[in-house]
Amino acid sequence: MQKMILRSLVPVITAGLVLFTGCKPKGAQSAVSGDAAAKVYVAPGKYDEFYNFVSGGFSGQMSVYGLPSGRLFRVIPVFSVDPEKGYGFNEETKPMLNTSHGFVPWDDLHHIALSETDGIQDGRWVFGNANNTPRIARIDLKTFRTAEIMEIPNSAGNHSSPFITENSEYVVAGTRFSVPIGDNQDVPIDSYKQNFKGTVSFIGLDKTTGKMNLSFQILTPGVNFDLARAGKGKSHGWFFFSCYNSEKANTLLEVNASQKDKDFIMAVNWKKAEEYLKAGKGQKRSVKYAHNVYDENKHSATSEIMNEVTVLDPKDCPDMLYFMPCPKSPHGCDTDPTGEYIVGSGKLAAVIPVFSFTKIQAAIAAKDYDGTYDGIPVLKYASVLYGEVQKPGLGPLHTEFDDKGNAYTSFFVSSEIVKWNIKDLKVLDRVPTYYSVGHLCVPGGPTRKPWGKYVIAYNKITKDRYLPTGPELTQSAQLYSIDGDKMKLLLDFPTIGEPHYAEAIPAELITKNSQKIYKIEDNQNPFAAKGDNFARVERKGNEIHVYMTSIRSHFTPDNIEGVKMGDVVYFHVTNLEQDWDIPHGFAVKGANNAELLIMPGETQTLKWTPEKPGVYPMYCTDFCSALHQEMQGYIRVSAAGSNVPISFSTGKTVPDSLSATSNR
Repeated sequence: MQKMILRSLVPVITAGLVLFTGCKPKGAQSAVSGDAAAKVYVAPGKYDEFYNFVSGGFSGQMSVYGLPSGRLFRVIPVFSVDPEKGYGFNEETKPMLNTSHGFVPWDDLHHIALSETDGIQDGRWVFGNANNTPRIARIDLKTFRTAEIMEIPNSAGNHSSPFITENSEYVVAGTRFSVPIGDNQDVPIDSYKQNFKGTVSFIGLDKTTGKMNLSFQILTPGVNFDLARAGKGKSHGWFFFSCYNSEKANTLLEVNASQKDKDFIMAVNWKKAEEYLKAGKGQKRSVKYAHNVYDENKHSATSEIMNEVTVLDPKDCPDMLYFMPCPKSPHGCDTDPTGEYIVGSGKLAAVIPVFSFTKIQAAIAAKDYDGTYDGIPVLKYASVLYGEVQKPGLGPLHTEFDDKGNAYTSFFVSSEIVKWNIKDLKVLDRVPTYYSVGHLCVPGGPTRKPWGKYVIAYNKITKDRYLPTGPELTQSAQLYSIDGDKMKLLLDFPTIGEPHYAEAIPAELITKNSQKIYKIEDNQNPFAAKGDNFARVERKGNEIHVYMTSIRSHFTPDNIEGVKMGDVVYFHVTNLEQDWDIPHGFAVKGANNAELLIMPGETQTLKWTPEKPGVYPMYCTDFCSALHQEMQGYIRVSAAGSNVPISFSTGKTVPDSLSATSNR
């Protein structure tokens, strides 16, 4: 009987499926492999194989996902304030968002780069760029926190960054917008060709701590830099930047910056630049830029305004810069794992050009030039070209590589990823994306040692992939298997903000060094209360400093009086827990900034200015125990000029006078 019922339902189910899928784009369902769910399933209690660090675009943050599950683990606050974690709101992190323009609480994070040793990801740091107000951030992967932010002077639109050399000697950044540089920047916009210049910046890294230092800048013609990659292996010591607007247009660039058939890839010999620096060819220029550093021992940041940068001018430094013609409006500029091949991606081209480093060196040695551009030699296209991938797709953007000699290129217009062989330049496979893919990511894809296994597409449009959420849909990533000859779609997962570029790294390279707590005895924050016996309230003029502790499930002190109108209150809260993943939160009614989120052993500060007299509740905002709801207290604010003295207590339920009466 059951079998008969099931057989009778088959036509109905089939018709329903046809009706349902009929409104979907053709092939959207069948593109998913039958065993996809099994391949991305990570059982409860099990770990993902890879961390995936994804730029948050206009959110200003960086997000961390597990692969293959697509689970979101963390949003790392970088360039934008974050009320969830108090970043940019608490007193300890406000200096991280300082710039030469003052406090800037937002930016546009497009690209990330993982630190490398010998061309292989090492799991120490990840870097992110601020596109709007030019900055580079370094995130410490022991704590997954922003440890340092450096502003970049003589720059505007820091898009072509952060890209890293194969031993993390430098993080490199190119300006997106050329601008007037120098003492007189008040010039007519239509004097672009005469007065506007670009720069590329080389930020040196301390090999042990990762601390950044703006080592030097190179002055460039007034083009727009899009993306870049460091050389590796045989091309170590070189850097390659895609650049557009060789027309030097200043208006309606979609037309006026697409006039020429070819723009350029700029090749920089940074080893030669170092030689010129040592020879004293650099010019000291007066600038202002902020350098912000978070101290993990003091749990607080400092900001320093720097006043000088060394600039190399190509006219004083021959053989340092070269241009290579590339199909117009190039986006990606990517070097393969051997460092021999440099792939350009002209967004309007019908081919993918692949350049040979060996041929580049030969052309330079032979001075095989096709004239100059602003005094910089232009190498002949045919002399440096290894070959072209023919008819690969429409709108090539970005290329990454696997460990088998293959390349993967995203195509924005034709919404697909195309796999091709680097040596013979033959297309091997193609898969659709849903839809308009921008960047893609192969774990280890930009390094000397790709980990392979997956390619992830970061898409600009997500129509019909997720439940609708009004006019705006979630951003999208899609995971494909590249284990076999054919790519197979395994998973869609939504992302935070707009995903631009991302990098993925084996989890084991990070988890073994992950920090679990801050040791109380190592806490060097000057406002730390390392035990309840250090908890206190002190008046310093019109400042009230509350040195508070938190532990499951109370604050010490939790009753405070003597605050007066006109006072500014600083709550310095130390989390006394020494157990992994037991944070505490703190908030007070009427505070117009965010809460605190304090990790075990850490001290954080909330600044509060009361607006009127009264009694204000304060409480823990992060669930910490069965009695989390009881973790609360009160602070009393009296009128200015009142004679209420400073007093504080924990566990005291009646005044001293009543207590004395009740004892008689």
